[in-house]
Amino acid sequence: MTVLPRRTFLRGLGVTLGLPILDAMTPALASAAPKKPPVRLLFMYLPNGIDMPNWNPAYTGPLAELPRILKPLEPFRDDVLMLSNLTQNYARPLLDSGGDHGRCSANYLTGAHVRKSTTDIHIDGPMSMDQAIARKIGGETRFPSLEIGMEDARQTGTCDAGYSCAYTNNLSWKSEIQPMPPILDPRMLFERLFGATAGLSPREIQRRQAIRSSVLDYVIESTKKLETELGPADRRKLDEYLTAIRSIEERLRRAATDETPVDPGIAKPIGAPADFAEHYKLLTDILTVALQADLTRVVTFMITRESTSRPYREIGISDGHHPLTHHGGNLELLAKVTRINEYHARNFAAWIERLSTIKENDGRLLDNLMIIYGAGLNDGNRHLHEDLPTLIVGRGGGTLKPGRRIMYRRETPFCNLHLSLMERMGVEAESFGDSSGPLPGLDG
Repeated sequence: MTVLPRRTFLRGLGVTLGLPILDAMTPALASAAPKKPPVRLLFMYLPNGIDMPNWNPAYTGPLAELPRILKPLEPFRDDVLMLSNLTQNYARPLLDSGGDHGRCSANYLTGAHVRKSTTDIHIDGPMSMDQAIARKIGGETRFPSLEIGMEDARQTGTCDAGYSCAYTNNLSWKSEIQPMPPILDPRMLFERLFGATAGLSPREIQRRQAIRSSVLDYVIESTKKLETELGPADRRKLDEYLTAIRSIEERLRRAATDETPVDPGIAKPIGAPADFAEHYKLLTDILTVALQADLTRVVTFMITRESTSRPYREIGISDGHHPLTHHGGNLELLAKVTRINEYHARNFAAWIERLSTIKENDGRLLDNLMIIYGAGLNDGNRHLHEDLPTLIVGRGGGTLKPGRRIMYRRETPFCNLHLSLMERMGVEAESFGDSSGPLPGLDG
C-alpha cells in the first residue's frame, strides 16, 4: 500500500490544497508524533447574554433531557459538557462605568481589564489565550489561528458605550493593542484558505477569479495522480472532501449574485448571504474543511458581534437583538430573546451533526475537537458576568468526559477553564488572567 506523509497536499497553478487524514497516512502517523489526530480548540461566541432559566437544567450530574434553548443538541448530549458558575470578574465595572458589552467580549479570552476609550485600543493584559496557544503550536499548521465573525460594528456605526468598536468586534488579541479582526465574508475566508492570490496584482486577481470555475480545477492533475495511489476507502473519503469544497464554491457564487427577501438590518458583506442561517452554514462548512485538512487548530468564531442589534426576520423577529435583551421583565420581549437563543442553537446543532458524521481515523472528527459554545454575559437584561453560559462540545481527543453538567463553586474564575484548555493544547502555564488553577473534573 502507498504510504503518504501527513502533510500531503494537492498542488497546481499556485493552489495548495490540504487533505483530510487518510488511511494511507496511518503508517506515517505511527512512526512520528503526533500518533493520534490533533486536538483542535474552537470558541463559538454568542452575543448579548442568554435567557438562563431556559439554558440551565435543574440538576447536576449526567445530562438527561436538555432545557428548551439547548433542545436542538439533544441528539448529541453525550458529547456535551455543561459548566456552571464560571465568572468573568474583570468584565465587571471595576474601574469605570458603562460598556459591559465591550468589557465582556474583550475580556472573554484575555482575562484582562478593558480600559474605557473611544479612540485608543488597549487592554490591561498580554495576548488572548487562543493566541498564546497559536504562538506555541501554530507552526504545525498553515494558519496558526483563524478568526471568523458575522458582523462588524463599523457597518452600523454603533459601538458599545464609551468603548472602541474593537472591543465588541474581537475576541482574539495578539497583544494588548493589537486585536485579530475576524473574517466576515465567506468568500474571503475561502480565498484565504484555498486561494492563490498572494503577491498578485489586483488585475491578475480579477482575471483569475473571472476564469476560474473551481479551485479544484487547478489541482485536477495531482488529484488524478493521488487517486491511483489510494485504496477504495481513501478514494471515497477524498471524493467526499472534494465534493464538499465544490459545493461551498457553488453556494458562494449564488450568494454573490442571488437576491433574497430577507433583510438582516446590517450592511451585507460582499459574497455573504443576507440570510443568517445560510451565512452561518457557509462559514462553518468552510471551517469544517479547514479542520479536516488540519489547516489550523485554533479558531474563534463570533456569532454576530457583542451588543448587536441585528433583527432576526428569518424567524419573524424584526426587533433588534440587543434592545430585546433589555426587556425589563416584559414576557413578550423575553420570549423573543428565547427564540433567538433557540435559533442560534439550532444552527449550531446542525453543524455539530455534520462534524459527528465525518470519520477521522477510528473515530469522528468531533471526537478530536473542543468547541466552547457560550456567551460573555449571563442575563443580558441585568448585564451579569457570573455563571456564564458555557458548553464544551466534543471529546478533546479523549481528554474530556462529556455528557454531564458540572457546577463549580460560585465565582470560580472563567480563566480556570482557559488554563485547562491550554494544557490540553500543549501549552503549560501557571496562571492566566485571574485564574486560581485548572478546572477539576473535566475528564471525569
